[in-house]
Amino acid sequence: MSVNQATVDRHATDYELGRKERFGSLLMALAGVAFIGYGVVFLARTFFGTGFELGVATLNGVTRAELNAIDPAVVHYIDHLHVATAAFIISTGIAVVALAWYGVRSGLLWAWAAAVVAAVVGLGLALPMHYMDLFSHNWMTHLGPIYLATIVFVVGAALAYRGLQSES
Repeated sequence: MSVNQATVDRHATDYELGRKERFGSLLMALAGVAFIGYGVVFLARTFFGTGFELGVATLNGVTRAELNAIDPAVVHYIDHLHVATAAFIISTGIAVVALAWYGVRSGLLWAWAAAVVAAVVGLGLALPMHYMDLFSHNWMTHLGPIYLATIVFVVGAALAYRGLQSES
């Protein structure tokens, strides 16, 4: 066995993990870690930030402090939604990391599919609303980190899939 290959148990048979699968699953897992990091920052900004979230300093010119002075219940509700959103971003990241690192690296196509579906559903539901011009946000700080992680994930998923297909 060469330095670039590892043997794993794939369906109770010896299976040599290829370079594409190893590198692809690593990129998928790193993107999952980035999803977790984004969620943690999202959560921290809820409790310690002055704006509403990453890249959203005001809503139609109204600051978080001004809205809190007008109606604290609305700010608490927004915080509630942000905590829930952060929790789901973090939990999706954890799922992607576990599926990529333990499943895809073991040559399991179902783990690859589950990681891709988890990421696609989360991003597919969350991102379109950002383009409806319902509130202003700084594109780079608000969406830039998640787009970067998504690019890394897509490259990793494509490499891993090609490796999984060539080995089956």
